[in-house]
Amino acid sequence: MIHGGDVYSAGLLKGRELIDFSSNINPLGVPKSFLDNMNKAVEALVRYPDIEYRKLIESLNLYIRETYKVSYLTQDNFVLGNGASEVIDLCIGHSKKVLILTPSFLEYELSAVKARCEILYSSLDENMDYDYEDINNKLREVDSFIIGNPNNPNGGILDRDKFKEILNYCEKNKKIVVVDEAFIEFTGDREHSVIKEIEKYKCLLIIKAITKFFAMPGIRFGYGISSNKSLIKQLKAKQNPWNINCFAEIAAIYALTDKEYTASSLKWIAEERKFLELELSKLKCISRVYKTHANFILCKLKGIDCDTLYERCLKKQILIRRASNFKGLDENFVRFAVKDRKNNATLINALKNI
Repeated sequence: MIHGGDVYSAGLLKGRELIDFSSNINPLGVPKSFLDNMNKAVEALVRYPDIEYRKLIESLNLYIRETYKVSYLTQDNFVLGNGASEVIDLCIGHSKKVLILTPSFLEYELSAVKARCEILYSSLDENMDYDYEDINNKLREVDSFIIGNPNNPNGGILDRDKFKEILNYCEKNKKIVVVDEAFIEFTGDREHSVIKEIEKYKCLLIIKAITKFFAMPGIRFGYGISSNKSLIKQLKAKQNPWNINCFAEIAAIYALTDKEYTASSLKWIAEERKFLELELSKLKCISRVYKTHANFILCKLKGIDCDTLYERCLKKQILIRRASNFKGLDENFVRFAVKDRKNNATLINALKNI
């Protein structure tokens, strides 16, 4: 399995309903604000979307201003994607030589290979923390760098002071820094985001999406933000027109301003992440639970490998994420998404029996 969330292969195609702990999606489900306005997308089916996506970008602007206190951005500061994966593809494909962390989101490496881009790697340390010294040393050899904040699969976040050293170097030496903040809302603290730095650094591009926090992976909507208008223009030039459909447009417009949904989600993640971290740490089959700021938890196994655990969980109608295909990890690692209390308790009871 390259990614989590493959319920089709594991269960649905075999007639089984599974509890999916492999996919890091908000269990509160699709925001009611979108569902209540979905008819607007249906009505828009008979016409092409606005090729400039003016209303959508104005909504993104409002969300960024209110949430992160970033100054007003223009049309020229945004690149919209059919999911964050399209924006990742564009950014990495724009490079000749890219620095990628290990372990990190598999799409970074896949995008680089597809673009025939040369890759350098920087490994997280034994505590799954960023090795800033190694990153700084290797930046000299590349023209771009991509990093997750929080990082997938461990949920680590950036040290702002150490990251500014990276930004200062890249700004001075005309290198591009791409920060994937697809999971940043789950941290519960807007100060963990580095999005405000785009006001100072033209080398920086932030990627965001509605996939994870707003529980709409099927919609396929992500976006990139940068003060480097020339870079944005170059990325847009590689895109097909009308790459965002009317459902994705309406979903983003209404979900991003749904304050009730956001508040409920932050309350849920604060409670359930703490509960699941604590309960996982008590299990005999787990030797280490890594600190996370996201809605997933990386664990190191003891006395059982990830393939065996996967098969035993599958028999209990539970789908987990084997982490052995993350570069830098092996068969001793698994990742669990944070669900609601009922499903989290079901997972813990199943693991106790295993």
